[in-house]
Amino acid sequence: MTHHRLALRIGALLGMTLLCLVVNKPVGAHHSYLLTVQQLKDGLAKAATPSSKGFFLIDVRSPEEHVSGVIPGTDVNIEYTEIKARHREIGAKPDDHIVVYCQSGHRSNIAAETLADLGYRHVYNVAGSMNAWVDAGFPVTAPRR
Repeated sequence: MTHHRLALRIGALLGMTLLCLVVNKPVGAHHSYLLTVQQLKDGLAKAATPSSKGFFLIDVRSPEEHVSGVIPGTDVNIEYTEIKARHREIGAKPDDHIVVYCQSGHRSNIAAETLADLGYRHVYNVAGSMNAWVDAGFPVTAPRR
């Protein structure tokens, strides 16, 4: 076998090994899930009281957006850029269910992935978030003080 053919064969083996490592590389153990506004509304409707809904509902919009109105049952407002530093304010354990929303779903997706990266196992992003909630004709309330 010539030196050139040996180098090609070693290169091919190395390439296959790297490909296997990339393909078989474990993806993060946790990831977030997508929830429709109808699923969120149904989940909220099943609860006897907002505090007994069985999940934490987090508004990750800015404080200025938050004061304009929230999805009923919202527990706390933590802007998505602060979620990593302030996630303990939610009061959730790693196995608790956390639902996040913003105005359109983009910022809440970032927040949901951040929470999942922090080890929360059941994190849901509301598809379309507040825009979809309002478009569906669902109620908006003043935030809790």
